[in-house]
Amino acid sequence: MNNESLHKLCLSLPGATHDHKVDWQSHWYYIGGKLFAIIGEKSGSMIILKCDPYRAEELREQYEGITPGYHMNKTHWNSVYYDSDVEEETVEALIQHSYELVLKKLPKKVQMELKQI
Repeated sequence: MNNESLHKLCLSLPGATHDHKVDWQSHWYYIGGKLFAIIGEKSGSMIILKCDPYRAEELREQYEGITPGYHMNKTHWNSVYYDSDVEEETVEALIQHSYELVLKKLPKKVQMELKQI
């Protein structure tokens, strides 16, 4: 797994958009204008994802490669190092989980529009 494959995966989700933050040297991914993932250019092996707080704690205990979100709210965001003990399928599932958490917080009208994409 690499940044390019994660970039493609994030953008494959319905309605997902991308912004390159030069100052942060990172790629930010949104759904309905709300952030769901960040991939750092310098880190080369980390993606920051939103996560249910209870699940986030469990994942941090289960995997060495999952830590509280770097420069984010430590309760709701995880840093996932995909060159660690975290399997590719788990990273993909966590991207989907992050996307769905953000999607369900969007207004119903926006959710309906995104489902039509």
